[in-house]
Amino acid sequence: MKILSILGLLFSFVFGLVDVNTADVKELSSLKGIGKTKAESIVKYRETKCFKTIQELTHVKGIGQKIFEQ
Repeated sequence: MKILSILGLLFSFVFGLVDVNTADVKELSSLKGIGKTKAESIVKYRETKCFKTIQELTHVKGIGQKIFEQ
């Protein structure tokens, strides 16, 4: 299990991926189209429900299809 975690972190670092279920506001803000306010909304949404698919980001207020596609 530790190896999978390490590999996940390595891929995130190498490819610039952000895990929306664990990223903090600063990491989320680094995504195109996501500023501090939207990043805070993602974290707040995540407190009640984890994201099972990336498309669930569109359930967060302020994140529509256009931002999602970016």
